[in-house]
Amino acid sequence: MDCKSGESAQRTDSQAFQEPEGLPEAGGEDGLSESFQLLQVDVEYERPEETSPANSAVWSSKNVQRKQRHWERIVSSKKSKRKQERERRKAKRAEEPGNGTCPQHSKRFLKALTKEKLLEAKHSGPRLCVDLSMTQHMSKKELSRLAGQIRRLYGSNKKASRPFWICLTGFSTASPLYEECLRMNDGFSAYLLDVTEEDCFSLFPLETLVYLTPDSKHPLEDIDQSTVYIIGGLVDESIQKKVTFQKAREYSVKTARLPIQEYMIRRQNEKNYHSEILAINQVFDVLSTYFETRNWPEALKKGVSPGKGYVLRNSAE
Repeated sequence: MDCKSGESAQRTDSQAFQEPEGLPEAGGEDGLSESFQLLQVDVEYERPEETSPANSAVWSSKNVQRKQRHWERIVSSKKSKRKQERERRKAKRAEEPGNGTCPQHSKRFLKALTKEKLLEAKHSGPRLCVDLSMTQHMSKKELSRLAGQIRRLYGSNKKASRPFWICLTGFSTASPLYEECLRMNDGFSAYLLDVTEEDCFSLFPLETLVYLTPDSKHPLEDIDQSTVYIIGGLVDESIQKKVTFQKAREYSVKTARLPIQEYMIRRQNEKNYHSEILAINQVFDVLSTYFETRNWPEALKKGVSPGKGYVLRNSAE
């Protein structure tokens, strides 16, 4: 009887001190037990919010806002760096008054200035004709190369302080070359130059023409603004010996060559390659530089690339 009563009392005491289900043992300390209970309550209270769609949407929205603020900081930093770079270039240009540009001028003003220079060259500048009457048998690759050379020639002329007036003669708007120029050259139809199907020999008095050909015996000594200079519109793949020279003789037109032999010498190279035949844009670079500087060595250095196998006499080893 006493034993049963003792066991019953013991079970009662055990149940009385049994901890709630799911809680860790309190270790006998009431304060620690209460802390665990509060922690469980907090966890159970937060758990529904984590799984709630509404709360998930709020969290997602805050994440998007955080990413947006981060991106805005990056964009703002890049804008600041670009502004600093513009200011740096502006200050550098201001320190170099001889560079021919004015930092305070807008692109629109500079474009108008270029247009004015080109139109002035049409009335008083030297003339350069590119003879494109020999392109009928060119391949697509050759036409593409020629179109690229025309683009570079025009670009160089726009940058020149004393530009030429360019005429593309023997050039039909229905030709494959014209289509290639439109395809490869942005704004080609708006180029400030003359495009005509007429041959250069019928456009100008023959006595005013000089055909530039590497086969001529006469070196070009100077550039005369009353003379019309002609470059044959050929590329390396399609060059046949003396084609332009024979055409000039057919019309009894004077010929000349760039004075490469007078100011340059051959340089030894692995391929033993030497050529005085230049692309039309390279010939123009020589003419344009000489017209501005009146210095043949400087002009030839500008247009004759090292790959042609020639160097200036005073720079040869």
